[in-house]
Amino acid sequence: MAFKPQTLTPYLSARHYFGAEQRRCREAAQLSLLQLADILNSSKSTLARIETAELMPPPDLPDRLDAAFGTDRHFHGLYELAKREAHPDQYRRFMDFETHAEVVENFVAQTVPGLLQTKQYASALLSCQEELSREQVEERVNARLSRQNRLNSAQPPLRWAIVDESVLRRNVGGAECMYKQLARLLKQVDTPDSKIQVLPFSAGPHSLMGGTLTLLTLPKGSAMAYEEGIQVGHLYEDRDSVKKWRRQYEVVRANALPPAASAELIREAMEDYKPCDTAPS
Repeated sequence: MAFKPQTLTPYLSARHYFGAEQRRCREAAQLSLLQLADILNSSKSTLARIETAELMPPPDLPDRLDAAFGTDRHFHGLYELAKREAHPDQYRRFMDFETHAEVVENFVAQTVPGLLQTKQYASALLSCQEELSREQVEERVNARLSRQNRLNSAQPPLRWAIVDESVLRRNVGGAECMYKQLARLLKQVDTPDSKIQVLPFSAGPHSLMGGTLTLLTLPKGSAMAYEEGIQVGHLYEDRDSVKKWRRQYEVVRANALPPAASAELIREAMEDYKPCDTAPS
């Protein structure tokens, strides 16, 4: 069967235009992806994913493309635009990557990670957003829970979550909601597919305070980082940025409690939300 190149959408974003221009110049030079990969000392799969805008070009690629095609600083300029543009589809792309990731690692400072939330907890969190109607809250809760379907599949991803102790102490949705939510965390602390560590207050300040960081590792070994604040998130796909976020994550992981001690702290927090025994004596 003959190979059919994927249709490109060059005017969707600067990243898409970069990929389309790489293909245009490659085809004008009558080079296959494999031939261009040899010239650039790159990999065919990487170049293919860049052409379809699936992957952000690595920082050293633009200058090598300009040298290979004799295009002066054409690709250099496109890259400068691509790395600075605000992608409206960043969160959607992150969600797409998450559904295929083999490893999902995250740190959350204020709430339980979405992949571990109960329906009641998720509903209580989203209900805090006053601009959302009841129907919108329900829709977003269902969307969040749908992300968890893959956890029950034959090949679930490895999840490694680091949660700040404040996540255990902040009452979201009432005592019953918190008790059930922490009970769910407790079940996931140390399983073949899930590890949870609690970063205790005693660990002091750190570089990820106030934010949320997720690191994804995909089947072919590529990695990306998604950093999220109150209203704005940013997806990092270039190797240097991912390496920077990885380093910060590992520092936080080193200061977090091991799973066994984390389980004890979760049990301790559950005591504060434990339902009262109202059975007659």
